Amino acid sequence: MIQRTIPITFQHRVSFTHGAFDAKNHTLRDLVADSCELGEQSKVLVLLDSGVAEANPGLTDKIFRYFTVHTDTLNLVTEPMTLQGGEPCKNDWSLVEKIWQAVEFHKICRHSYIIAIGGGAFLDLAGFGASTAHRGIRLIRMPTTTLSQGDGGVGVKNGVNYFGKKNWVGNFSVPFAIVNDLEFLSSLPERTCRDGIIEAIKVALIRDKDFYHYLRDHASNLGRLETRQLELVIRRSAENHADHIATSGDPFEYGSARPLDFGHWVAHKLEQLSEFTVSHGEAVAIGMAVDLIYSVHIGLLDRRTAEEILDLIHEVGFDLWSPWLDREQRGRPVILAGLEEFREHLGGKLTITLVPEIGDKLEVHEMDEEAILKSLEELKARFTTKSGSKPPSA
Repeated sequence: MIQRTIPITFQHRVSFTHGAFDAKNHTLRDLVADSCELGEQSKVLVLLDSGVAEANPGLTDKIFRYFTVHTDTLNLVTEPMTLQGGEPCKNDWSLVEKIWQAVEFHKICRHSYIIAIGGGAFLDLAGFGASTAHRGIRLIRMPTTTLSQGDGGVGVKNGVNYFGKKNWVGNFSVPFAIVNDLEFLSSLPERTCRDGIIEAIKVALIRDKDFYHYLRDHASNLGRLETRQLELVIRRSAENHADHIATSGDPFEYGSARPLDFGHWVAHKLEQLSEFTVSHGEAVAIGMAVDLIYSVHIGLLDRRTAEEILDLIHEVGFDLWSPWLDREQRGRPVILAGLEEFREHLGGKLTITLVPEIGDKLEVHEMDEEAILKSLEELKARFTTKSGSKPPSA
């Protein structure tokens, strides 16, 4: 047997700016220029989330003007390619093929760049297309939502849905850079803008006690989506997520531990059950609530702390129950199937992250079904949804 160690070092760059496509803003231009020979021009293919294009009607013109000013470094090979965004885009394999076709037609190579502008689902799709063409095109992600700027968009995962399961086809690939343009947040609907706050609470609970206290102290400001607090929270959330990826020792999740997915075994199944009418942030809020109450029932977390966290989640604007959790099949809550699907996604070994105290985490490899059911009953008794969405009959 021949055995060698292959050391690989990645640079994980996350920039924050306002007005990335203002001609005087050199953030994008300098990122590309720093990796090129002096005077060299790089081909760039821009992929644009249709929802972002609709919410920012002048964006395409701004992109054209930006590339016109910076032709010394950037060569925009065609007008921005607008594709469907949102979770449905990850169910449409033809969109992956459209990205590949554009790469082939415009002769985008491994020294070229794809700039993907959109929300988290769109970045998952675009990242998968970019990372599989020519075994990997340099990707610059430009997340446009609080959820993607503070969490998914600064990560290293790409994927699309298959077999009716979330992210079943995908890979790990470190993007060339992430550029968080905070101006995009001003064009978000309130519901979408709120989603990123829950992932900030999540990462604070598992690794950053001081950040949790900041969130608790500014909960009312965040509930009102005040710009200053929201931007600070997104920055700190992104930093925590990037630090975890860089320092966890398992950035590509070869093991079974996924601490950044605290609350997600319920969330992923809840999204599926609701056909994604429950947003990811709303689903994570409920998933975290289930796991927090569960932790109380098994004696892992004291009730006072759990109540404080639930109050925080509720104060920043999230419901902690959904009628979709009532759906049953053969007398058993369908949401429990989320555990088995989570186990499968992790390679057969169930690993659930729980919070024994603020700023710390614990991985467990089994869940007590009776305690889960008691947790669901308690949440249902205490909270009702504001959305009014109704699940289909079982």
